[in-house]
Amino acid sequence: MVEPGTSKHRRWPIYLLVCLLAALGVVIAARGAGRWLVREDALAPADVIVVLSGSMPYRAEEGARLFKMNEAPEVWLTRAQAPVADLQKFGIHYIGEEEYSRQVLVYFGVPESAIHILPDQVVNTEQEVDEIARQMRTTGKKRAIVVSSPQHTRRVRALWERLAGQNLQAEVRAAFEDPYDANHWWRNTRDTFAVIREMLGLVNVWTGLPVRPDTT
Repeated sequence: MVEPGTSKHRRWPIYLLVCLLAALGVVIAARGAGRWLVREDALAPADVIVVLSGSMPYRAEEGARLFKMNEAPEVWLTRAQAPVADLQKFGIHYIGEEEYSRQVLVYFGVPESAIHILPDQVVNTEQEVDEIARQMRTTGKKRAIVVSSPQHTRRVRALWERLAGQNLQAEVRAAFEDPYDANHWWRNTRDTFAVIREMLGLVNVWTGLPVRPDTT
């Protein structure tokens, strides 16, 4: 006769093993998340190189490198939303991020005539993709090389496929000088926050973009 509770005592090592294996799987997945977020397309000649806002000067530097490789004849810069009006009340002249990126491009040899700053301000990557696609349709361009930070590339690709339409093609490329550490992203707050932000952003894309940018 089996004493009450004996079978439960025999099962607990199995439960423990399952929990340990599950925990190990989570750790392995988390360690690989930083690498998984990096998703680049193969390079091919394009109509324009687009440098997304943020992560100065690395994205602009990569845009210049691609331009000097003759991958496209123009470089576009997006214009991030900025507190221009608020600062003007204090008599402070604000120079937008896009102007610094323009200076980086010029420093690395891109002619002024090849640099264009897109007209509309954008709040986030969703709006950037919309603005790029709109300008491409207006100017008759069909293929763009879109430069962003390594950890941002997968979300850029996902947003492009959802928003840009089938007639516009993009090659998403990472700014290789960006200090993002894909293999040890949990070791500093910059990369940790970046990975969390990108994962949440991807969930938003996959679920149909229920979280919208604040344009107020």
